Amino acid sequence: MPTALPRLTRDGERGEDPCSLTATDLGDELKPAAFEYHAPETTADVVGLLREHGDDAKVLAGGQSLVPMLALRLTSFPHLVDVNRVAELDGIQQQNGMLGIGAVTRQSTLERDTSVPDVAPLLAKAVKLIGHFQIRNRGTVGGSIAHADPAAELPTVALALDAELEVANADGTRRVPASEFFVGTWTTAMESDDLLVRAWFPTKQGRAGFAFEEVARRLGDFGLAGAAVAVELADDDTIAKASIGLLGMGPTPLRAPAAEAALVGTRGDPDELGEIGRLAAAASDPPADVHASRRYREHVGAYLVGQAVAKAVEEARRG
Repeated sequence: MPTALPRLTRDGERGEDPCSLTATDLGDELKPAAFEYHAPETTADVVGLLREHGDDAKVLAGGQSLVPMLALRLTSFPHLVDVNRVAELDGIQQQNGMLGIGAVTRQSTLERDTSVPDVAPLLAKAVKLIGHFQIRNRGTVGGSIAHADPAAELPTVALALDAELEVANADGTRRVPASEFFVGTWTTAMESDDLLVRAWFPTKQGRAGFAFEEVARRLGDFGLAGAAVAVELADDDTIAKASIGLLGMGPTPLRAPAAEAALVGTRGDPDELGEIGRLAAAASDPPADVHASRRYREHVGAYLVGQAVAKAVEEARRG
């Protein structure tokens, strides 16, 4: 286990607390605003710090989004709580038909786990599209979900698969359905003293197929639009159940309930998929920015839904 950083007092002498560091004590070259660094080693210690400091504290996991925002002073927090030393937040496990992924599990660990493609194929397909391999080596599963970027892959998969997010605070733990977890851009249902400890994804059941499609300006960029699709086939090869998650198509990851309902009972034939894509796009509220217009995202999103449905149905039929 890495050695915790010592606390440096303003007179330059080593302090007593091995889990705190004041950023301003390191010199003027450090760009973030002043903060105190905490490196707890148990979940109980993390939630205790969050309860103590409230809105003044921010959890640091992979830091792929938080650290640049701090460096550019787009945000600041008097206290940073680094959870990377909390071993109980790491790891992948199967339990009662669910795949549980610890919040500080690296995205690259998920990508390399040989059991994931069999039990949670949609996760395996989506994680490969997250940034570049350097990002995945440091980025965490929980950090991506808790950051709640509407253009991120893992929140979209969580919503499409009806995942449950296990959240802890000083009073205990609870599970929040993904449908209730994402409430706005970069905003979740968690309170300031809550910690995301594990994400639970349903494992593959029956004749199921999955696909994840997205379009980005360059390899590794955030997706301009995307679709995560899961289907389950009945014995007669018609679609018995369908889930469609939309990426980059609104202020949060979105579901497309009208398109999902329209798929049920059909065979997902190519001549039906244009209308399915249009129904999905109608459920969206895409932004317009320097990268793409609202109309472009609607058009591309509709196409990607059709492509993803076709691939998911084909995979389900192959068994």
